[in-house]
Amino acid sequence: MSEANTPLTELDVAISGMTCASCVARVEKAILKVEGVSAASVNLATERAHIRFSSPASAERVVQAVSKAGYAATPLQAETAFSAPPEIHSGWKVATAAAFTVPLILPMLLMVVGIHFNLPGWLQWLLATPVQLWLGASFYRSAWQALLHRSGNMDLLVALGTTAAYGLSVYMLLMGHEHLYFEAASAVITLVLLGKWLESRAKRQTTEAIRALQALRPDTAIVRRDGKELSLPLAQVRLGDLVIVRPGERIAVDGVVQEGEGQVDEALITGESMPLHKRVGDHVTGGAYNLDGLLCVKTTAIGAESTLARIIRLVEDAQVAKPDIQRLVDKVSAVFVPVVLVIALVTLLGWLLAGGSGEQAILNAVAVLVIACPCALGLATPTTIMVGTGIAAKHGILIKDAQVLELAHQINAVVFDKTGTLTEGKPRLMAARAVDGDDPQHTQALVRLAASLEQGSRHPLGVALLTAAEEQQITLPVVTQLQEKVGQGLQGEVEGRTVYLGHGRWMQALGVDLAPLQAAADALQAQGHTVSWLATGNVGRVVLLGLVAFGDQIKAISAQAIASLHRLNVASVMLTGDNPRSAHYVADRVGIQTVLAEQTPETKAACIADLKTRHAVVAMVGDGINDAPALAAADISFAMSTGTDVAMHAAGVTLMRSDPGLVADTIDISRRTYGKIRQNLFWAFIYNVIGIPLAAFGLLNPVIAGAAMAFSSVSVVSNALLLRRWRPPTTSDH
Repeated sequence: MSEANTPLTELDVAISGMTCASCVARVEKAILKVEGVSAASVNLATERAHIRFSSPASAERVVQAVSKAGYAATPLQAETAFSAPPEIHSGWKVATAAAFTVPLILPMLLMVVGIHFNLPGWLQWLLATPVQLWLGASFYRSAWQALLHRSGNMDLLVALGTTAAYGLSVYMLLMGHEHLYFEAASAVITLVLLGKWLESRAKRQTTEAIRALQALRPDTAIVRRDGKELSLPLAQVRLGDLVIVRPGERIAVDGVVQEGEGQVDEALITGESMPLHKRVGDHVTGGAYNLDGLLCVKTTAIGAESTLARIIRLVEDAQVAKPDIQRLVDKVSAVFVPVVLVIALVTLLGWLLAGGSGEQAILNAVAVLVIACPCALGLATPTTIMVGTGIAAKHGILIKDAQVLELAHQINAVVFDKTGTLTEGKPRLMAARAVDGDDPQHTQALVRLAASLEQGSRHPLGVALLTAAEEQQITLPVVTQLQEKVGQGLQGEVEGRTVYLGHGRWMQALGVDLAPLQAAADALQAQGHTVSWLATGNVGRVVLLGLVAFGDQIKAISAQAIASLHRLNVASVMLTGDNPRSAHYVADRVGIQTVLAEQTPETKAACIADLKTRHAVVAMVGDGINDAPALAAADISFAMSTGTDVAMHAAGVTLMRSDPGLVADTIDISRRTYGKIRQNLFWAFIYNVIGIPLAAFGLLNPVIAGAAMAFSSVSVVSNALLLRRWRPPTTSDH
């Protein structure tokens, strides 16, 4: 089976020939007609289409559909969909057109200083014809394709307008008139070519974030195999390979350091400004920069599964996605060109019926055609989203789709998990209290039983128990019939008896009397410690053995992160399965306003639903498996990349650093981005709303109208590029 006929679920396609938002609507319509296609998002700024299939389909059928619509389509490999930036339209055409056009408009310019002269008519025709028929040929080709498919685009407006001005001038030349309008036709074409060239250069800058991430991926890696070091293409590196990274080189793969240590700069991946010291056992990320030291890294992820590849894919997906506001604009753009053609026709007939000359009527109709700019409408939203998501990624914020970016500016309440989000997520065993007393033998036996239930656990509290057992050189017995009670604790058979480790609520449900150690538990919880209880026995007669308490350091940046949210008038809430005393201890120190403690994964989701009735838009921040239901229930969810893959999959935003301050940064960049979208759409609409009537009433010269149209889309893209100056507001807080 050929690659073109291989069944697909998703496909990225490069589209060439689009000139405005009307083209976008036509390409999307054509793709959606292909059997099996469930969704299609076409982006004018990137000249890409992202397609999803509900049933098996082939790229070949999509290419054929786009071709029938009058455009060229090229399927792209998923990992290289954005490796090539948008094409920059040829600058030589602009220069050549300008060389022919400047002599035509020179007499008009010199009139300002009182110098009056006209070029001979035949010379004007010689200068204007190459511009109209050679350099402007692309407008005719595009316009013809649009007409063949019974639609319109920006190039159709330009072709009609300039042809009318050129044709009128040829007619008047043949009739012996001295006053001609060749300069209007040539100037419009030259200015539109200039505008497209500047627009292409500006659009290229909007893909800067993707290109910067692509550049982090080395082409080769030094691999140690059978005691020999081989330089291999990255595609030939396998899982488990030992990759050698010398000082001054980029790390080629995700992996774990096996030998050596040194400083590693991950700034371009996570936004972390300071280098991190890596030693044996530490994870490193492909694309990071090895500053010093010789590292030997065991490969754990390659290709599409690497961290860098997933980051690039997330940014790409966000940039090709289409928010609701853009879908509304696309509906307007679909009827834009036909409406403009009708207005131009009404202008022509209106001036003739009002007694105006045919010459004036045609020129005013031409001005209507060339002032209209559906291109600015098409670029207003996607270019802004591309810059916004790109600059966010540069600072360690990965936004899954444009809907998240569009909604995040409305967040007015953020819910935080405690462990690993506001705290370091590396708790240590701080105390063990046995019912039999504080004799070291009793407390060691307590740790032995508790740690035995946690064997193989990746939960932070389980890791803390296992670490304590290892430090005390405790040999752990075998556990059987191990059961995890979600949100409650663990139960298993150890040395012939049933042992329970978990939450106080669960113990009370089992009938355990906690009174002997309740005072000790209260004191530990008041210090911010998390308490787990250990009991043994059969159902109906379970007795208390003791408790273990864990301490987890609060992140130094958590208080500043919460303060940044409050400055944005966003409320803060803590949602945790921990006890109320420990939760309030942390909340008081970081400045959180509301605490919801002792919550199970199921009740966490219910709490989010309740908060949504009191706050318009609620966000949730977490990093664990038990946070996944709450993350899914929130309007917008944030996951720490240091957490679990389950949490990251459920989240709309992934924070590449374990820094809660990135939440406030995300809200800020969303507000700035949405503000730019509104500015661009306002100016794009108001430009047409004001410009078209002025042209219809004869108040705009076609040359000025052409210049305004050419630079309207450039101004929209340039305004979006101002977002690149954004800096995280929390940077000054730290």
